Amino acid sequence: MSFSKKSLGQNFLKDKNIIKKIVNLVEVKNKNIIEIGPGKGALTDEILIKGPRSLILIEKDQNLSKILKIKYSDNKVVKVYHDDILKINLERIINDKSIIFGNLPYNISSQILIKLIKLNNLEKKISDLIFMFQKELGQKIIGRYQSNNYGRLSIISQWRMNITKIKDILPQSFRPIPKIMSTLLKFEPKQDYYKIKEIKKLEFVTNTFFNYRRKMIKKPLGLLFKDVDKIKKKYNLNINERPQKLNPLIYYKLSNELNELG
Repeated sequence: MSFSKKSLGQNFLKDKNIIKKIVNLVEVKNKNIIEIGPGKGALTDEILIKGPRSLILIEKDQNLSKILKIKYSDNKVVKVYHDDILKINLERIINDKSIIFGNLPYNISSQILIKLIKLNNLEKKISDLIFMFQKELGQKIIGRYQSNNYGRLSIISQWRMNITKIKDILPQSFRPIPKIMSTLLKFEPKQDYYKIKEIKKLEFVTNTFFNYRRKMIKKPLGLLFKDVDKIKKKYNLNINERPQKLNPLIYYKLSNELNELG
C-alpha cells in the first residue's frame, strides 16, 4: 500500500546506505533533533539508534502522523506534531543547538529553508541542517557569485549559512521514484554575518533584481529607489551591469538602505 501523496511532494527515502550516511554526518547522541517530513520513519529509526536526547517529528500528512504516533508511542524521546512546517511556530518548540534533518517536499523546500534562515538567534537555535533538495534547486542554493546558479536563493542562503554539498542522490533511492536527481546539503549557521535590519527587505531586493536577471540593474534600481544616481554613487555601481555581477554584500547593503527609507 502506498502512502505517498503527490500533492504533498512526497518521495520517501528507501536506500539504507544513504540513510546511514545522512545520520552519520553529525553527532546525534544526546542532541536535540528535529525531523521534517519523516514519512513512515525510515530516517527516524536510524536517528533513534544513535541515542538523541529528544526527537521532534513534524509531519503534515494526517495518516502518516497517526502511524508515527502509534509506532513511537512507547518512546519517551519522540514527540510527533501533526502540523505544517510552514505554519508551525518553530520558536516555541525548538531547543538550543538543535540538529534538523529533512527529506523536504520538492514543492516547498525553498520556503522551508528561508523560514529557518529567518529564525531569531539562528546560530544559537540550530547547530546543523541536513536537507535533501531537488538537484536543480540545490545548485541554486550553493551557487557562487557570478556563476549561472548565483541568484536570489544563493544570496539569502549564504548570508547566514555555511553550506556544503554532500552528494547527489539517484532517483532509485526513493519511492515512488522521482523523475529528477536529488542533492544532499549540509548547512551550518554562521556565527558572524553581515547584519541586515529586516530580512524581508533582502527578500524584496533580491526578488526585484533577479526578476530582471537579463536586464541591466538600472531597471530594478529604479523600481526600488527614487534617487538612482545617489545609490549608484554611494555604492560605486555600474548601472549597465546585470544582477549576477553584483556581489552579495551589495545586496545586503541595499536591503538596509531600503529599510532606512521605510
